[in-house]
Amino acid sequence: MSIPSDPIILLSYANTMLRDQFSSLEEFCAVKEIDQEELCTSLGSVDYHYDEVTNQFI
Repeated sequence: MSIPSDPIILLSYANTMLRDQFSSLEEFCAVKEIDQEELCTSLGSVDYHYDEVTNQFI
């Protein structure tokens, strides 16, 4: 499955995966074969940034 390209849909997808299946952003990106820097850049474009404490983009 490819990841959504729209940043808002990507935000929902990433946070759902982080909440339900993965304990860290690194694990999520490794398993899904996602470039972590590109993911963070895409979500940063809509002013969301990864928070390690809550394991979500906020």
